[in-house]
Amino acid sequence: MMDLYAQTGETLSDQKRKLVREKLVRELGTPITSALDDPQVVEIMVNPDGAVWYDVLGQGMHDTGHRFSPSRVENMIKTIAAILDRIVDAEHPTLQGELPIDGSRVQGVLPPVVSAATLAIRKRASLVYTLDDYVRSGILDPGYAERLRGAVRDRENILIVGATGSGKTTFANALLHELSGTIGARERVVIIEDTVELQCTAPNVVPLRTSDTVDTTACLKVTMRLRPDRIVVGEVRDHAALALLKAWNTGHPGGLCTVHANSAAAGLLRLEQLIAEARDMRPQAELIAEAVHWIVFITRTAASRRVTELVRTRGVEHGKYVLDHVPSSATLS
Repeated sequence: MMDLYAQTGETLSDQKRKLVREKLVRELGTPITSALDDPQVVEIMVNPDGAVWYDVLGQGMHDTGHRFSPSRVENMIKTIAAILDRIVDAEHPTLQGELPIDGSRVQGVLPPVVSAATLAIRKRASLVYTLDDYVRSGILDPGYAERLRGAVRDRENILIVGATGSGKTTFANALLHELSGTIGARERVVIIEDTVELQCTAPNVVPLRTSDTVDTTACLKVTMRLRPDRIVVGEVRDHAALALLKAWNTGHPGGLCTVHANSAAAGLLRLEQLIAEARDMRPQAELIAEAVHWIVFITRTAASRRVTELVRTRGVEHGKYVLDHVPSSATLS
């Protein structure tokens, strides 16, 4: 048997992993595997009642009519955990990672946190939409697109704000596409994220991944020794916000990151909260206003997504941010 593995260039571990992956494909079944192959489906969800839901571009969420048994969903989650060398059970009831089939972001939850096994798969973007694509689809105002192109060209930092599922990462990929075409090989880009979702085609790119033992702040410290020109963070959700802002302010402008908030202005307040939650510090409004040059707010509508705000930060006066809200082309006409 070992001779066969040697002939194929695979180890016993490789063979086992292949078999487990095949098992996972069978467990996911057509309702999920077909959705993984469908570029219009952006998210796949299995609820505690076994209902399979899709989030489809231009259509929103809908119940597919497929139903899975609780045991089947639990088996899916445990199989994914086995491939990722993770433990998931009643004492460790949550699993977050990448789907071994295609790298999509997966979140699994087991009882007692939920009544029955629950799964959500956020697909990796199969296509990178450009700013022109966003304009043609009516998601992005043409005037906003030109301002953002200028921001990328002029090495200004961009904060992308929105709720969960609003399309922040996909829009970040559009800006990275613009960045790649602008900088060529002249600049070195370091990208930090916990799940591989960002796509940058610039020739001089270093992707860093967080782990259970290496967080975003640690990655930012490593980044400063990697000779970066631009620093990109997939999502800032903790005190790493402070390290990122300091990096942007100390000779590494032209980056971007995403944050969860309900408006452009709230994105700045969210950065304040993230810093304050982890460190006993005075408000960092001046640092934030100096580091963040532009704020893009993208929202999810019933049928699609739309960039509803583009804001330029101008500083802080009397303890409040001075913000210029860029009018849309429709407003100007």
